[in-house]
Amino acid sequence: MADFRNLIGGELVAVGRTIDSVNPATGEVWAQVPAGGAAEAQAAVTAATQAFPAWSGRPAAARAHVLRKVSELFGRHAEELARLETRDNGRILRDTLKRDLPGMAYLWQLAAGQCLDAVKGDTVILGPDTLGLTRREPYGVVVCIIPWNSPISTFSAKAAYALAAGNTVIVKPAEQAAASVLRLGELLADVFPPGVLNIVSGLGEDVGDALVRHRGVCKVSLTGSTATGRAITRASADSLKPLTFELGGKSPNIVFPDADLDAAARGVTVDSVYTGNAGQVCVAGSRILVHHSIWDEMLGRIEHICAGLVLDDPLDLRTTMGPIVSAGQYERVTSYLELAAKEGAELVLGGRTGADVVPGLPGGYWVEPTLYTTTDNTLRICQEEIFGPVAVAIPFGSDEEALAIANDSPYGLAAGVWTRDLGRAHRFVRDLHSGTVWVNTFRQMPPGLPFGGVKDSGYGHDAVLEFTREKAAIIQI
Repeated sequence: MADFRNLIGGELVAVGRTIDSVNPATGEVWAQVPAGGAAEAQAAVTAATQAFPAWSGRPAAARAHVLRKVSELFGRHAEELARLETRDNGRILRDTLKRDLPGMAYLWQLAAGQCLDAVKGDTVILGPDTLGLTRREPYGVVVCIIPWNSPISTFSAKAAYALAAGNTVIVKPAEQAAASVLRLGELLADVFPPGVLNIVSGLGEDVGDALVRHRGVCKVSLTGSTATGRAITRASADSLKPLTFELGGKSPNIVFPDADLDAAARGVTVDSVYTGNAGQVCVAGSRILVHHSIWDEMLGRIEHICAGLVLDDPLDLRTTMGPIVSAGQYERVTSYLELAAKEGAELVLGGRTGADVVPGLPGGYWVEPTLYTTTDNTLRICQEEIFGPVAVAIPFGSDEEALAIANDSPYGLAAGVWTRDLGRAHRFVRDLHSGTVWVNTFRQMPPGLPFGGVKDSGYGHDAVLEFTREKAAIIQI
């Protein structure tokens, strides 16, 4: 039984209370993570507060040197971290090892290169004897709350930029999948000065709530559900701290007749919703909008691709789709399969769940790649985020109809457009209500571009300058 500890003030701290970590491929408990509470939250805030003056006062180049050490550490420990994460949340190893970890090593290098941006300002000549200056300053103690679907990636996207800007950081991982981040904390304990980086595991209502309400916390960045975003907004209201939210989505993926249909078929399936972590992706293109003239052809291509997917042990490099992360999430996904039948959606692909899907791993939380069709975008399976390998295909006839269906959603995180028509591509980039629009590709999120949503998908994004505030000065000579 693997055992992990929190990182607080440079020390690895055991709590005494633990949470079982369940391997979603088998349903078996394989590790225990700390069940921290208000006391651990307070200790982390104190440590981060004490560490802030020295860390923020370091020259940008000195902070960059430390961040480059983190990048090198990812290279040395990539396989260990990837296997921990796969065992913890079911995301297939070939994704975590071949894509996520190399990408995060690059991200920390990129953040190191942007440390200087956080200390730059502007000069404005206000008059012959008056000079205006701006300077950027870190907020102070920043809390980063990360989800269970990509813990190390989200940890890096938040912590690297916050630290580069001169903030000290407290990371609160999701209790369903905290092991890889806690192990990363062990590796980083000697890289950062004590208190600069802290990692506190526990339930959201215990650790998360205490951190969000704490007046010593200066900013909160969350990647999680829309419901969690609303809860944090209410909890932080008394202290009016700035918030960055990357929340849920119900992304449209729109296929036009002039598209490369082979590329589009892949883009609406394995690149979008039938992914290595079983559609548990905030940007999942779970509403597939298909022009009626290519309806049958696209459904056939989707079925052909899904027939070749391999659901099995996520640690096996041959596996192409993993399980649902937990029993609770499994129940949520399967409840939507029942709801779809009640709503009258037509099942055209998949629908099996549980032991029948992967007989060799009968205790796992398995759901087949599943596709429904409907002409009614108001169905709950079209409007609500399922967060699993479940999509619904909807036909359309004109550009205007496609745009109306795509925007008829409370969410606005991302969208995909498949067309060779350059004018149409630009119109849809302009008119889609989403933070990111992909054209002839899907789920590319390269560092250096902003990533965030609109409407119920949140606001703001994680970047170096977003973790600073700007101060003005006027100097009379």
